[in-house]
Amino acid sequence: MDTFSLEIEGRTLKLETGRLARQAGGSVLISYGETVLLVTATMSDEPREGIDFFPLTVDYEERLYAVGRIPGGFIKREGRPTEKATLSARLTDRTLRPLFPEGLRNSVHIVATVLSIDQNCPPEILSIIGASAALSISPIPFNGPIGAVAVGFADGQPVFNPDLEQSQQSGLHLVVAGTADSVNMVEAGAHEIGKEELLTCLTEGHEMIKKIVSLQEEMIARVGRPKVEVPQFEPLPELAEKLKPFFRERIDGAMRTVDKLEREANLALVKEEALEQFLQEYPDHEGEIKKTFSEVLQKSMRTMILQESIRTDGRKPDEIRPVTCEVAVLPRTHGSAVFTRGQTQVLDVCTLGAPRDVQILDGLGIEESKRFMHHYNFPPYSVGEAGFIRGPGRREIGHGALAERALESIIPDEEKFPYTLRLVSEVLESNGSSSMASICAGSLALMDAGVPVEKAVAGIAMGLIKGDSDVAILSDIQGIEDFLGDMDFKVAGTEKGIVALQMDIKTRGISMEILSQALDQAISGYRYILGVMSETIEKPRAELSPHAPRMITLQIDVDKIRDVIGPGGKVINKITEETGVEINVESDGKIYILAVDLDAGKKAQEIIEELVADVEPGQVYMGTVTRVERYGAFIEVLPGKEGLLHISRMDHCHVERTEDVANLGDEIEVKVLDIDEKGRINLSRKALLPRPSHPPPRDRGRGRGPRPPQRSKQKP
Repeated sequence: MDTFSLEIEGRTLKLETGRLARQAGGSVLISYGETVLLVTATMSDEPREGIDFFPLTVDYEERLYAVGRIPGGFIKREGRPTEKATLSARLTDRTLRPLFPEGLRNSVHIVATVLSIDQNCPPEILSIIGASAALSISPIPFNGPIGAVAVGFADGQPVFNPDLEQSQQSGLHLVVAGTADSVNMVEAGAHEIGKEELLTCLTEGHEMIKKIVSLQEEMIARVGRPKVEVPQFEPLPELAEKLKPFFRERIDGAMRTVDKLEREANLALVKEEALEQFLQEYPDHEGEIKKTFSEVLQKSMRTMILQESIRTDGRKPDEIRPVTCEVAVLPRTHGSAVFTRGQTQVLDVCTLGAPRDVQILDGLGIEESKRFMHHYNFPPYSVGEAGFIRGPGRREIGHGALAERALESIIPDEEKFPYTLRLVSEVLESNGSSSMASICAGSLALMDAGVPVEKAVAGIAMGLIKGDSDVAILSDIQGIEDFLGDMDFKVAGTEKGIVALQMDIKTRGISMEILSQALDQAISGYRYILGVMSETIEKPRAELSPHAPRMITLQIDVDKIRDVIGPGGKVINKITEETGVEINVESDGKIYILAVDLDAGKKAQEIIEELVADVEPGQVYMGTVTRVERYGAFIEVLPGKEGLLHISRMDHCHVERTEDVANLGDEIEVKVLDIDEKGRINLSRKALLPRPSHPPPRDRGRGRGPRPPQRSKQKP
C-alpha cells in the first residue's frame, strides 16, 4: 500500500493505492476531509471494431450509506443515477476525454464510487482527481495527470474547496480542471460576477491544480506502470494521394453553403460519390475513405476561418446569427416564449405551482428539495432525423442543468414569490447553442408569466480554432463549428455580470490570455442578445396569467395548525371542497392558498383566519347555539371556540328556561365577559341589551314581582 498526501485549506487530500480493487487497471482510494471515493480505471484488451470514436464511459456511483441513510421505496437499494450523479459523471468525462491519444478505440471504463461524505468536502472534485490518478498509474494511455479544484469568491478573495458556510456566502461556485500547463474544463454558476474577478479565480485555481498534479507525478514515479502501445492507423499512401485532392475540390464548395440541411446534403453526396468511386478499386478501405473525408472537412473549415475570416454560413468570427423573440405563444399556459437564433429555435414554457410541487431530492447532498426546475428536451426532429424519444440522457440533463444554473440567478426568493417554478425548454430546431437558446427563451417565458424577475439573462456559445500560429475566437457557434472546432465555451449573464459558465476543450488546454479574449467577446455577444430580447418584452407582466393560480400567504401560530387541519384532515378538506382552492400548511405555521379564482382564495382565507382567531374579552360576536343545558347555552363564537352563556346573563329580567331565549342552531349576538384561567369563555347577552326604563311590576301582597312558575322537584 502506498499513500500520498497534500494539505489544501487546512484539510488533507490523500491518495492511496495497492490495498483496494487490485484487479482493476488502476485503482485509487481518494479522500479529502471525511469524504472518501474509490476510483478505478480499466481498459479492454482489444479495440472495438467498426467505430470511429473513443469509447470512454464514466460512471459516478452514489451510495446512500455514505451519508448514513437507507434508500426509500420498496426495493431498498439504489436505483438509476440521480441528476447530481449524472452531472458529476459528465464533469469527470469532459475533463478526461481530451487527454487520451488520438485513435484509441479500446473501451475505457472509469468508475467513481462514493463511500463516505463530508458535506464540507465536495465529492465531484475527488472524482476528477481520483480518475486522473487511477489512469496515470495504470497501463492505459493517458496524457495526464490533471487536477481539479472548487473555487468560491467571498470578501473579494478566492476560496478553495469552500465548506458549507463559505459556499453560502460565496458569489461564485466554480469548478476548474486542467494540466500543469493549462486549463481544459470550467463549470461555474455565479451571482453576476465580473470578468476580472472570474479570471482571478481561474488563475488562482490553476495554481492549486499544479500542486495536485505534482502530487500525482510523485505517485506515478513510485507506483506507475508502463503504458501499453496504441496501434497507430497507417493509411494506404496511394489511396490518400487520390482521396485528398478529390475531397478538397468538392468539400471547399459544399462548405460555403449557408443552410445547414443543404450543406449536410451536399457533403453527404461528396462522401457517397467517393465511396462509390474508390471502393471499386479499394474494397476493404471504407473506414479509411471516411476518415480522410473527415480530415479534409475539418481542414477546409479551419482554413476558411483562419485565412479568410469567413465561416461556413458567411459570418465573420464575432458575428451573431439573426435573433427573433416571441412571447405569449400558447393560450393556456402560464407563460411561454419562442427564441430563434439562426437555425436554432427553442420553445420555453413556464408553469407556476404550489410549494408542495417542489422536487424532492434523494441524493447525497444536504438539499432535500428545490423549488425551481428547468428541463431540456431535444427530440430527433430538431435536427431533421427520425428516431426514438426516451427518457432524458446525459446530454439533456447536462444542458438542462446549465440553463437552470443561469436562470436560477434571477428567480425571486420564496418570501417575495412563494411559488414552485418549472421551465421546460423544447428544442424545435438545432444548429448549435441550443442550451444557450434555452436560457434566453426561459428568461422571456418567466417575464411573460409575470414572475417578478428584476432583469433578463441571455447566453452565448463561443468556439475556438487554433492554427500553428493563428487563433480565431468564434461567437455563437453552429453545430459544425462545435464538432470540428477546438472549444465549446458557453457563457451566460445579465447586463451586470456573468451568471453561468461551461467550457470544454478538445486540445490539452488553453491559455488565460485566450480565455480572457473569449470572455470579452462572449460578454459583448450576450449583451447584444439581451438588447434584442428587451425589444420584445422589457420587464415582467404586471399581472399573472389568468390561468395561473393566485397565491395567498398566511402565517399562523404553530399551535393552531391542528385547528386548520382538524382531526384526520376533516377541517382542511371541508375548506377545499367548499372553495375549490389548494391549501398547503407548512410545519412553521405558514399557509399557502392557491386559487385560480381569487374570490375563492379570499373566502378560504377568511375561513382560516376565523379558525385561528383568538377570542378577545370585551368583543362582540354573532355566535351559534351548539348545546342547550338547564343552566345556559353553549355558543360557538368562532369556529371551534365555544363559550357559556349562563341563564342569568341572558336578559335583564329573570329567564325561567334556557329555551325561552336560546335553542339549538339559533344565532345570538353575545359579548365576551372574560376568559378564566382554564380557558373557559364566559358570555353575556344581557350586556348588549338596553336596560328597561321602568322596573317590572311587583306583587303588592308580597312586596315583590310576580312569582315565576314552580318547577317540579321530581327528577326527570
